[in-house]
Amino acid sequence: MRIVVIGAGNVATHLAKALAKSNEILQIYSKHLANAQLLAQSINGAVAINDLALIDSSADLYIISVKDDVIAHILEGISVNEGLWVHTSGSVSIDILANKFDRCGVLYPLQTFSREVDVDIAEVPFFIEGKDYDSNQEIEGIALTLSNSVFHANSDQRKQLHIAAVFGCNFVNHMWAISDEILKNAGYNFDILIPLIKATLNKASMVSPHVGQTGPARRGDVSIMNSHEAMLPTKQAELYHTISNSIMTKYNNHE
Repeated sequence: MRIVVIGAGNVATHLAKALAKSNEILQIYSKHLANAQLLAQSINGAVAINDLALIDSSADLYIISVKDDVIAHILEGISVNEGLWVHTSGSVSIDILANKFDRCGVLYPLQTFSREVDVDIAEVPFFIEGKDYDSNQEIEGIALTLSNSVFHANSDQRKQLHIAAVFGCNFVNHMWAISDEILKNAGYNFDILIPLIKATLNKASMVSPHVGQTGPARRGDVSIMNSHEAMLPTKQAELYHTISNSIMTKYNNHE
């Protein structure tokens, strides 16, 4: 396929490089030309542009992979053509494309991406949605060239998936960042937690996160929790208290 990638951020970078293995990436667009050039340089034949008016109208596939609140603005500067248009957002409805294009849908990879960290796309679950049957089949075919884990999800389901990902990835990573600060204050590196994190993830996958929950809040050990809070800066103590209460409430309501 002849593809135009609109965006040069984390998701766009990984998708463009993966698709370039068996397709032709014609153009990389970014409002910041340097970002488009950086990605285009890693893909043979790709041309960097920073003007939406220069987008090639003869491409087969157009991938909009930008911040959610930028998609509408991008679409204002784009002319309708016969290509297949998809966006990669977890929380933006298909309607934003369906109101403009005949062939369109969503190609949402449920993964955390950073430019500098390699990801095996074949292991990434993709959630797809098409405006109609034909669009859906086309998008599914594209997704299957990237990964064997391809699922159908409507816009409402995809929002729920995105929320789950925020809790399971973004919030968890924030907790790791706080752990890193605490460890450094104590004279240790974050890597001493890696075996614990791996064991926790393994247990969650084997017996479910609910069954695998441990710790002072799970046990209702208020004296330990109080002593922990007293050692923490105010903001961290407030967060510790809120999460501990959430854990205690969850298990008290179920047991």
